[in-house]
Amino acid sequence: MATMGRSILLAQKKAKRMMWTALIVLCVIGGAAAIRRMVALAYPMTNGPSQLVDLDALFVAKASLTLAHIVPAVALMFMIPIQFSRSFRARHLKAHRWIGRVVLVLGLIVGVSGLALLKNPVGGAAEVTAILLFDALFLAALAKAYVYARRREIALHREWMIRAISVAVGVATVRPIMGAFFATATLTGMTPHEFFGMAFWLGLTLTYVAGEVWIRYTRLSGVVPEIF
Repeated sequence: MATMGRSILLAQKKAKRMMWTALIVLCVIGGAAAIRRMVALAYPMTNGPSQLVDLDALFVAKASLTLAHIVPAVALMFMIPIQFSRSFRARHLKAHRWIGRVVLVLGLIVGVSGLALLKNPVGGAAEVTAILLFDALFLAALAKAYVYARRREIALHREWMIRAISVAVGVATVRPIMGAFFATATLTGMTPHEFFGMAFWLGLTLTYVAGEVWIRYTRLSGVVPEIF
């Protein structure tokens, strides 16, 4: 029994490490992608693969909206790991609560500005439907998390924050998927218009499902999540 108990604890610790590693990696990817887009807005690509040149030009055409979306997104990616740290929360509860308020405001800005960027989407209807669905889930999850925080129902607050952030970092999952499509475009003949929607559906679905799996795992195992 003791050996089995140790095995369960080791498995739980491994699962926590995997989730933390995935969270940090996705936040880094998301932040880097947003910063790269800022640079591309200031210095759009003029030489290189035509698909990337056209993509940069598309975002330059709506630069103000793009900045309104990606600047708060960078701040959000930076704050997520801090806000989701149980040790930080235990040592700095007041700061945790204030950062939580900032995260909610940033999330609201990111979610609403994301909808504003839907005009003339690269991936057509497939991209629009993916963004509409997951953006609605994101904003609804933020609202539920806020309500449960006000009620001091912390367990439910954590679960809804996991759902919200699984969508937020899902955009980071979309990036390597897009990269794979770009890298294989000469073989597949697919254009961004054809694969952008697929990339959004795949990336956002993967991380949302991962968030739901983590919620259910922590419920069944009785583990207090290291991340919310």
